[in-house]
Amino acid sequence: MLSFSTCWNNSRHSDGEAMIDEILALGFRHIELSHGMTISKLPGIRKAHQDGRFTCSGVHNFFPSPVEVMIDAPDAYEYTSHRPWDRKRAMEMSMQTLELAAEFRANYMVLHMGSVPLHPKKYTKRLTSLVAAGHQLEEVFTKSKIQFVKKREKISPLYYGRAIDALEQLVVHAEKCGVILAVESRSRFEDMPNEREMLHLQEHFKGNPWIGYWHDFGHVQLKHNLGLLDHRDWLGKIQNHIIGAHIHDVEWPARDHRTPFTGTLDYKTLLPFFPTGCPIVWELSPSRKTDEIRRALEVWKQVFTDRLP
Repeated sequence: MLSFSTCWNNSRHSDGEAMIDEILALGFRHIELSHGMTISKLPGIRKAHQDGRFTCSGVHNFFPSPVEVMIDAPDAYEYTSHRPWDRKRAMEMSMQTLELAAEFRANYMVLHMGSVPLHPKKYTKRLTSLVAAGHQLEEVFTKSKIQFVKKREKISPLYYGRAIDALEQLVVHAEKCGVILAVESRSRFEDMPNEREMLHLQEHFKGNPWIGYWHDFGHVQLKHNLGLLDHRDWLGKIQNHIIGAHIHDVEWPARDHRTPFTGTLDYKTLLPFFPTGCPIVWELSPSRKTDEIRRALEVWKQVFTDRLP
């Protein structure tokens, strides 16, 4: 199923119906309702959905955005936070999102699980700067990466435990709503879970049909570019848990959410790991132009005939 995320045009619209219509005009009929959505857009989205103009493939937590958060911030509240109120608010908003997902007959809810408290400027951003400057084969890069991995491994168990506790609660409500929890791969190594933890998480919930893995092509490619994983090898390890994916391209080394076929990703090599019919959602930056998206969609239709609605 080919779908398109509202993250592309959400910020340009005050009316949900107009936002949906702009996506439909691109040539998509399945839409993922993404984070950053104000409550005021819900009536228009509901009207378009009730009229049968689009199918909601899924939603992205938090949907809608917490009323007290004035910007698009899906990580405003984390299940891993040291602040109990933040963890409580994250849970409340996730429960609400699941209920709205059920209303829109969505199949899944994409969610971020939180992070380990390491400052990105000291770690992921430092590695990215070294790669951008061409130092990835030098000792300074290797030492920085090893230091980063060791530091994260030392402190991560507490935050992994909080993520599991949150999922244990959420999965009960997810089953009642008939919506699968799709735990997303993240772009920073500080984020929870990393790939080792993701495998443990999926094993923890083995046999539970209401939790699975959501692959983000761009996020994983960013870590691939830092030498933290191999994109293809990772898909081979996690493929039995895949629910679907966000697809976008990456300009070397770390500019993601580009339009497909405008960056460095080799979709022909990576897409065979995905079950036929699973949701493949274009999640593009608001800066991507309409004509560029339409051209890319035409190429997609020619190359991936088995990945169409």
